Amino acid sequence: MTTYTALLRAINVGGTGKLPMARLKAICEDAELTGVRTYIASGNVVFDSEKDEMAVKMALRTRLEAYAGRPVGVLVRTAAEMAAVLDRNPFSDRAAKWTVAIFLDEPPRAGALEDVRGMTDEEIVPGAREIYVHYTSGMGRSKLKIPAAASGTARNMNTIAKLVELAGSRR
Repeated sequence: MTTYTALLRAINVGGTGKLPMARLKAICEDAELTGVRTYIASGNVVFDSEKDEMAVKMALRTRLEAYAGRPVGVLVRTAAEMAAVLDRNPFSDRAAKWTVAIFLDEPPRAGALEDVRGMTDEEIVPGAREIYVHYTSGMGRSKLKIPAAASGTARNMNTIAKLVELAGSRR
C-alpha cells in the first residue's frame, strides 16, 4: 500500500473548476482509493492505494473529467516524493507563503527557465519534477510567466508541509 497526494489543477481557484471537497473524496473512493482526506478547497487530496502512480492518475482523471465535463489536470506524488519536495526547497529561509513548488508531470527540460517572462524580483530554481519560485514581493503583484510550468500546478510551502504531515500520518 502506498500513500499518495494528488494535486488538481485549476480547482476552486479564481471562480473556475468548482469541486466540493466532499465530492472529490467520493470520486477518490469510487476509484478504489482508501483513507481519503482532502485539504483546503483547492484540489489537494491524500489517500492510500495498491495502484501505481500512473494508474491512480488515470483513474482520477477519467472520473474528474466525467464530473467536470472537461479535462482536469491531476499530478500525483508519493508521500516520500512530497516530503522530498519540502526538504529540497531552495528557499527554506524565506516566507513559506510566498514560496511555491510548481508540480510538473516530467522533470523540467534543460533550458526550461530561459523563456521566462515578466520576471522582476522573483527567484526560480528547477527541481526534480517541479519548479520552485520565491515571490519576493508576493504572488499577487507578480507578472511572472513560466511557459515550462503551463501545465503544472503550484502549492505554497505551507500547503506542502500540511500535505506531507497528512501523508505521514497515513503510513
